[in-house]
Amino acid sequence: MALPSAARALRAAAARLGAPRRPRSAPATAPRGAAPPPPVAGRGARPVPPPPPPPRGEQRGPPPPVVDFEDPREAFRSKSSAELLRGLLVLGLCAVGPLVEHNRELLQLCQRVLGQALFERLMKMTFYGQFVAGEDQEAIKPLIRRNQAFGVGAVLDYSVEEDLSAEEAERKELDSCTSAAEKEMGGAEQREKQYRAHRGFGDRRGGVISARTYFYADEAKCDQHMETFLRCIDASGGSSEDGFSAIKLTALGRPQFLLQFSEVLVKWRRFFHQMAAEQGQAGRAVLEMKLEAEKLQEALASLGIATKAESQHWFTGENLGVSGTVDLLDWNSLIDSRTKLSKLLLIPNMQTGQLEPLLSRFTEEEDLQMKRMLQRMDILAKRATEKGVRLMVDAEQSYFQPAISRLTLEMQRRFNRDRAIIFNTYQCYLKEAYDNVTVDVELSRREGWHFGTKLVRGAYMEQERERAAQIGYEDPINPTYEKTNEMYHRCLDYILEEIKHSRKANVMVASHNEDTVKFTLRRMMELGIHPSEKKVYFGQLLGMCDQITFPLGQAGFPVYKYVPYGPVNEVLPYLSRRAQENRGFVQRANQERDLLWRELKRRLLAGSLFSPSR
Repeated sequence: MALPSAARALRAAAARLGAPRRPRSAPATAPRGAAPPPPVAGRGARPVPPPPPPPRGEQRGPPPPVVDFEDPREAFRSKSSAELLRGLLVLGLCAVGPLVEHNRELLQLCQRVLGQALFERLMKMTFYGQFVAGEDQEAIKPLIRRNQAFGVGAVLDYSVEEDLSAEEAERKELDSCTSAAEKEMGGAEQREKQYRAHRGFGDRRGGVISARTYFYADEAKCDQHMETFLRCIDASGGSSEDGFSAIKLTALGRPQFLLQFSEVLVKWRRFFHQMAAEQGQAGRAVLEMKLEAEKLQEALASLGIATKAESQHWFTGENLGVSGTVDLLDWNSLIDSRTKLSKLLLIPNMQTGQLEPLLSRFTEEEDLQMKRMLQRMDILAKRATEKGVRLMVDAEQSYFQPAISRLTLEMQRRFNRDRAIIFNTYQCYLKEAYDNVTVDVELSRREGWHFGTKLVRGAYMEQERERAAQIGYEDPINPTYEKTNEMYHRCLDYILEEIKHSRKANVMVASHNEDTVKFTLRRMMELGIHPSEKKVYFGQLLGMCDQITFPLGQAGFPVYKYVPYGPVNEVLPYLSRRAQENRGFVQRANQERDLLWRELKRRLLAGSLFSPSR
C-alpha cells in the first residue's frame, strides 16, 4: 500500500529534523538507580541500588548560600515601595470572588466609562503593571536589566491573544480539526473519541487559567505567529544573557495534523504494550519491556501487516541489538523515514485482527499546511540557535501532546547536539508523565544529544477531566493533587540523577510551589550539582512569587521570570487569567501579601520608605 502524500511529507520533514542514530550494535546505557526522594511509590525503571552522595571534593565550586524564602527584605529588594503597594492592591483584589468571576465584564465597563487613555493609565498602575512588562521590546528592557542586576533572567512571551467569543472559537476549532475528506464523506466517528473534535469542547479556553490558547484561522495567521515568535527570539538574544523564548505549536499550523498524528503515535505505542502483555511482560516499567523479535515478526505476519520476509530487515543490522529483542525506542524508530514501513498509517486492532486506517487521504492543500507547520518549526529552531536563545515548546492538551512531543523530540535530535537549545515540556498531572520522561531521556543517552525539559504540573486539568468524562474515554490525569506532586518530584529526581551521571541533561523547574523548589535545592546539594553549572533552572511568572524568584537569583541559582509583553488592550485575556490564578491559590497569595506587608512596615519603621535599599 502506498503512503498518502501527507505521510511522505511528514517523513521527509522528520528526516530533515532528525539526527543520526547510534549504531544498534552499541549497547544502550542501562537505567541507573535513583536516590530516593520523599516517599514516592514504584520506581520500577531503576532497579540498581542508588549511589552514595558525592564526596565533598567533587563539589563544583563553593557550596551555594542557603536560600531563605521567608525574608521579605531579600524578596523585595528590587521593588520600590510604590510597587509593593501595587502588589498588595492587586493581590487583594484577586481575593475578592465576585470581582474575579466578572473581571472581563468589569474591564469592558471601565473602558467605556473612562475612555481608552484613562483606562490604559489605570491598568498600568494596577494589573497590567503587576503582570506585564511593557507594550513592546523597547519598553520591557528596563525591567529586564533591573531583574538581571538581581540575578533573574527572562523568558520572553508576547502575550497578545485574540478576544474571540465562545461561539467563534468553537466554529474555528471544529473546522480546523476536521479533514476535508471527513467533511465531505464523514468517517470522523471511526477515529478514537479522544482524538477528534467535539462540539462541546470546541472552545479550548474553557476551564484554563494558566495557558494561552491559539485558534487556527488560516496559513497567513500562522505566518504572523511565526514572525511574532521570531521577534521574541531576537529580543531575547538582544536583551537577556542566556535567555529563553516560549512557543506553542498550535500557533504554527492546523491542529487537524496534530490530532491525527497523535492518534498514530498512541496506537503505535499501545500495540507495543499489547504485544508485550502477550509475551508475559505486562506491568513492567516501560524501558524494561523487551519484545522477542522472532515472536514479534510472527505476530506482524498473522495480522497481515507484513510477511516474515518483509519485516526481516526492520529488525536486523542497525535496527536491532545483539540481544534479539526490540524495546519501545526501537519500535518507535520505525515511524521514521529510514524504514520503509509502507503500512505505517494502518494500525492493527488486537481485538478484531483487522488493520485500521488512521489518516484519511489529505488534499493537496492539507498536505501543504502540514509541510508549512514543520517548516515554521525549523525556522524558529534555526533562529534560536543563531541567537543563542533556548526555545521552550509549551505543552498543550493531551490529545495534541503526543504529536507535539514527537516533533519537539525531532528538533532536539538535530539542534541539541552541542548544548540544550530546544526544551520540551512535560505535564506531571498526566498519568504517563514518568514513562514519557524516562523514554525520552534514554533516547538522548543512546543518540548522544543534550536533553532539555521544562517540568510543569499542568494547565488543563479541569478541562481534560470534564472532556474525558463527557465523551467517554479514560481520564488521562492523576487522581489527586498529591499524586501529581509525587509525579512531579519523581520525574524531577530522575532528571537530576541524569544530570549527575552525564551532565548532558537540563531542566527548568517551572513551579510556584515552595516545597518543590526546596526539594530541588536539597537534591542538587545531595547529588553535587552546583548552580554555577547552569543545568537546573527555576521559573516563575512576572508579578507572582517574588519571594521565591529573587532569593534564588541573589544566591546564584539560574532563575527566570516569564516576561509577558504587549499592548494593554491585547493582553486583557492574559490579565484575566492571572487574576483567576491568584484567586485559585489562596494560601500562596496570602503568604505573598503577608511578606509584602512585612516589608512595607520594615521600610516605614526604618525610615527607608523612599530608599528601599537601606
